[in-house]
Amino acid sequence: MKDLLAKFTAVGRQHAELLAQVGSDPLGVRVDRVIGPTEAEIEGRRCVLLGSNNYLGLTFEPTALEGAHAALDAAGTGTTGSRVANGSYSLHQDLERQLAAFFGRRHALLFSTGYQANVGMLSAIAGRDDTVLIDSDCHASIYDGCKLSDATVQRFRHNDPENLDRRLARLQAPGNALVVIEGIYSMLGDRAPVREIAEVTRRHGAYLMVDEAHSLGVTGPGARGVAAEAGVADKVDFIVGTFSKSVGTIGGFCAADHDALEAIRLSARAYLFTASLPPAVVASARCTLERMRTDPGLRDRLWANAEIVYDGLARMGFELGPEKTPVIAVRMPDTQTGLTTWRDLLDDGVYVNLALPPATPNGNCLLRCSVCAAHSADQLDHVLAAFARVADAPDWRGTAAE
Repeated sequence: MKDLLAKFTAVGRQHAELLAQVGSDPLGVRVDRVIGPTEAEIEGRRCVLLGSNNYLGLTFEPTALEGAHAALDAAGTGTTGSRVANGSYSLHQDLERQLAAFFGRRHALLFSTGYQANVGMLSAIAGRDDTVLIDSDCHASIYDGCKLSDATVQRFRHNDPENLDRRLARLQAPGNALVVIEGIYSMLGDRAPVREIAEVTRRHGAYLMVDEAHSLGVTGPGARGVAAEAGVADKVDFIVGTFSKSVGTIGGFCAADHDALEAIRLSARAYLFTASLPPAVVASARCTLERMRTDPGLRDRLWANAEIVYDGLARMGFELGPEKTPVIAVRMPDTQTGLTTWRDLLDDGVYVNLALPPATPNGNCLLRCSVCAAHSADQLDHVLAAFARVADAPDWRGTAAE
């Protein structure tokens, strides 16, 4: 009998080589103790978290902790099944109404993760005769949702409305066309040109889905994301997002005006066959959504911190993502340098995400930084000093300025 898992031999070898090069596993970091929204103890070392996606620092929001504790005591640790089988808790329905009102939509649908929101929605709404056109830099969950659909899938060039226009013009499929983009892209941190893409999409009679995973709470009036920031939220048919970034917990959703969205509950397998969100998670999401809606100061502090980090790294000569946003990608000249730099930063008390090909655009190795509104001035000074020591090291083969 052949080894069923033999296909993973190469992956295992690559992982072992990674461990040998770095001395620890950058893809399996153990957080020993969480100290707060911006600090944790990793490998016995106190570290500033610059790779958490906790953009607004709401994981320790007092009202969310209080709400979660109350829900835990009142409704227990979990729902032990899907909403279709076990029923919806009132908290689920309350959060869906809150989300719909937050985005000014008639309907909202909860999923158990942001990944499942994309997989569930795309696999359910894109049928055999339809075409889904996705930005080439879209998240893996969007690619996976397309794979599970029966639709024809096309990629268009990243953030290129003209390329999208040409592809839509050539379509001859009898069904509908659905364009899928992200608000802020998770790897390079650049914003989608939503206004231009919405115009092209509407002109061709296609539908538009925007994943605001990294832009919800980060930008736009009422913290509603990039489409709202661009003034074209009413041109977006489906808003998808996650609670695992700015909302500070876990879960996913889709908001839309289409009355048939309710039928997705009976069609999306990622909704039908998955346990629903635990009450404590739902209660905390309700509190942090309200906080982000009513406290624009959070966003002001987030963008001020992002400017400090981005400008500081740029002055050191690092090659960064194209836009100054809370997601800051630092391009490494090669994978080996990326590995050693990631390790050096961790040893210096700074945790960032190591992003390796093929999960990155253009096959680049990236140190992906995500800034938080709760980062203090001292923490940002520490982060920049650690990067400066990297850039000044004589054996660093990066792009640091002479």
